[in-house]
Amino acid sequence: MLLKDWFAKRPRYSSTGLENSRSRVPDGLMTKCPGCEDAIYNKELEKSLKVCPKCSYHFRLSARERLDITIEAGSLEEYDSDMLSVNPLDFPEYEDKLIKSRHKTGQIDAVITGQASVAGYRTVIAVTDFAFMGGSMGSVVGEKVVAAMERAVDYRLPMLVISASGGGARMQEGILSLMQMAKTGAAVAKLREAELPYIVILTDPTMGGVAASFASLGDVIIAEPGALIGFAGPRVIEQTIRQKLPEGFQRSEFQLKHGFVDIIAARKDMVATLAMLYSFYLD
Repeated sequence: MLLKDWFAKRPRYSSTGLENSRSRVPDGLMTKCPGCEDAIYNKELEKSLKVCPKCSYHFRLSARERLDITIEAGSLEEYDSDMLSVNPLDFPEYEDKLIKSRHKTGQIDAVITGQASVAGYRTVIAVTDFAFMGGSMGSVVGEKVVAAMERAVDYRLPMLVISASGGGARMQEGILSLMQMAKTGAAVAKLREAELPYIVILTDPTMGGVAASFASLGDVIIAEPGALIGFAGPRVIEQTIRQKLPEGFQRSEFQLKHGFVDIIAARKDMVATLAMLYSFYLD
């Protein structure tokens, strides 16, 4: 072997994650499931709506991916797509984080709102995105959610929220972020006064200020299997109360058992579940 062959560029590989296996596959071909730790071909994962075909672990989706599998193709009329967060408190490095999140997700902020057709029913919809600063609720997120709910009242349409907000209220905006909890709650009250259905889908994770405000106020609350749902996280609670928490604490199944969640629906059944609820409320 020539000396130059020792320094030749070799293809990158990653472990499949399979137990007792020495086989390796090129990067980007397979994904390791966080649930069962088995390896799944990416094409197979896409076909299953990013649900593990072996253990039914529900991978997180972006807001756009969530819209793609929920609404009818081409039916979205997006609201307030040019509304930008600013740095009202001159919080250090906040603007840089916003820019990085925009580049990472292709989104302006952590929520997409608009009007779309879901299971044949025209609906006002808001979808938060965990990939954008944890789906945290700043002024723009709160303002867009409130504006969407007000449009639902004006147009006499049902309201659907799909939450993937693990970041709570956005600390970089201080009280301007915290006040969105009350503001979005007041907007939900307007939906109730107008007697319009308000349905919420909780996905992994839904925590903090979002979980403590508009995400917990639905007429019907649906959750995906295994989603983490609560205010403070389990580790914070354990450290505070110095006690071991029950198995599955704050997961969808725990919340269903204790009355916080009304329905647990697998991702493949979500649109059918929404169709059933819409027919009950609207037909």
